[in-house]
Amino acid sequence: MADHAAERTEIDATPEACFAVATDFASYTEWASDIKEVDVVAVDDSGRGGDVAYRVAAMGRSTSYTLRYSYGSNPLRMSWRLIEGDVMERIDGEYEFVPIDGGERCEVRYYVSIDMLVPLPGFVKRRAEAKILHTAMDDLKKRVESTSK
Repeated sequence: MADHAAERTEIDATPEACFAVATDFASYTEWASDIKEVDVVAVDDSGRGGDVAYRVAAMGRSTSYTLRYSYGSNPLRMSWRLIEGDVMERIDGEYEFVPIDGGERCEVRYYVSIDMLVPLPGFVKRRAEAKILHTAMDDLKKRVESTSK
């Protein structure tokens, strides 16, 4: 059974600035606290990351996975799904960057659903979820606001 997490936050930057940071996969190791290595394996027709491989430190363990990113027709939305992983069976997720305050600020909407290969105790799942949300939202916010000022 999948575990789902959703979160929203506001960032003092334009949606375009937020999207630019989120799609700059090569710099994730500079600001996403648990990501140790990133390899953009394939790009789409616009030069954005298509397939991206990660090595992540998670709760004292290293895990690797590759996500396939899709952008669709909305220039301020990106989604992903797992194409390969060593401890996860499925990951689906998305970011949406919604203009607020006349487009000068952004509401970031984040959603992720994860199926693990091996069942985990509830407290371990909650700890993992908190780490994922922290990286996805807090670390992203800090990076965007520090680079867009």
